Amino acid sequence: MTISTKGRYALRIMLDLGARMEETVKLKDIAARQQISEKYMEQIIAVLNKAGYVRSTRGAQGGYRLVRTPAEYTVGMILRLTEGSLAPVDCVAENALPCERNGRCATVEVYKRIYDAVNSVIDNMTLQDLLDIEREKASR
Repeated sequence: MTISTKGRYALRIMLDLGARMEETVKLKDIAARQQISEKYMEQIIAVLNKAGYVRSTRGAQGGYRLVRTPAEYTVGMILRLTEGSLAPVDCVAENALPCERNGRCATVEVYKRIYDAVNSVIDNMTLQDLLDIEREKASR
């Protein structure tokens, strides 16, 4: 499983907004700080906006802000929104098609455990946790 630039950048955008909860933040400012193409960010922010994770404000003082507090967004929410399934193989994904080998396949247990471990990490880590980690690293 590899997380694409779309998923990685979505996390960085959400972190940037989470660090500036009191402001409405312009995309060009996030793009400059995060060193992400503004054009690519427009595609990602549209997905975040449509899902109700961010709110946009138009006009000269317009921009984006988080709808909820950073503690209310898990890494899993953001990655699943931008990446879809994070299953290492199709047969363990939600809504997987039945596999004719599933009843006798030993390797599926490896994939289930990998998937469970990934879900455990991303579903128990919030944007607030990442902001705290970021602050701690910046203070070193």
